[in-house]
Amino acid sequence: MTKVDTLYGSIQQSVFDQFTGIKLLVCDVDGIFSDGRIYLGNQGEELKAFHTQDGYGIKAIQKIGIAVAVITGRQSNIVQSRMQSLGIAHIIQGEENKGPALASLMQQLQLSPNAVAAMGDDMPDTGMFKHAGLRLTVADGHPQVLKLADYITSKSGGFGAVREVCDLLLQAQTEGGLNSILGSST
Repeated sequence: MTKVDTLYGSIQQSVFDQFTGIKLLVCDVDGIFSDGRIYLGNQGEELKAFHTQDGYGIKAIQKIGIAVAVITGRQSNIVQSRMQSLGIAHIIQGEENKGPALASLMQQLQLSPNAVAAMGDDMPDTGMFKHAGLRLTVADGHPQVLKLADYITSKSGGFGAVREVCDLLLQAQTEGGLNSILGSST
């Protein structure tokens, strides 16, 4: 099988080719943008940690015309604030049945499955996998989700996994590959 070299190692050409047609990256939040842990304070405040590299990656793929959405089963002001700060237009919270939510968004945006990549880490995210042409998960995803994924990041959720996917999208969809986006000469 033919392989393609990326910043994250070699991947199969057939999987890399799937990245070339993506027009929408849709992600879960907990376990993807964050490490999945929820910190609760004594006053009931909720805290999450987000990796800045993921944010840079999201902004970079938006610059080349890839839309980004999040679909999460939880409702959180923190998520709303962070995703808005990244310029994400499609923020769907409190939606435990993620498959129909993605199908509705795809219809709204007039996108076929081959134009959609879904990134999730646990069983509630597999509903999105049924509608997306490219199924992505993180290194620490649930074992069943790992089996369903077309690509498993080398990074864990909350530790740059979203950036890894964004870099692959940039490499696949930018003339000159990733180097032209990052401004690198290597």
